[in-house]
Amino acid sequence: MLRQHCPDLRPPRSAPSPCDRAPRLLIPTRLSTSLGHDAVGTPGEYGRRIMDRLPRVGCVFADDRHWWWIVPAGSHEGVVWPSPTAYAVGARMADPSWTPARPKPRADVPRLIHSPSEGSPYTPPIPLYFLICRLTGSIPRWSPGATE
Repeated sequence: MLRQHCPDLRPPRSAPSPCDRAPRLLIPTRLSTSLGHDAVGTPGEYGRRIMDRLPRVGCVFADDRHWWWIVPAGSHEGVVWPSPTAYAVGARMADPSWTPARPKPRADVPRLIHSPSEGSPYTPPIPLYFLICRLTGSIPRWSPGATE
């Protein structure tokens, strides 16, 4: 039996971008991420000093080079995170597909090193931002005029 051709009315599926394929830091399921989540990466040498100075610390991941602080989604909007800070939208780690093919040591995979026992998984981004600026000797910079 012949079938008549029916057009597919569904929107075309686009290939996922490299960011969509990148592994995401996973927050423990007991903690609500209702605000979405991004990650701020700091050099490992700053990690313990930051943790000891913040009034509240959310989920923190670490690998052999960085500590990754979970912050609410959009915490990069209107501010300039100082160098050598890295900002990962959606807490997605960079896609390593461009690197030479060689086995990665396990220490290079971020692992959860701190998690609040309950409540929010977020580290407050404003105190984190000012503390990172202080540690790096950077002047805080943000975009004015975002008031209503």
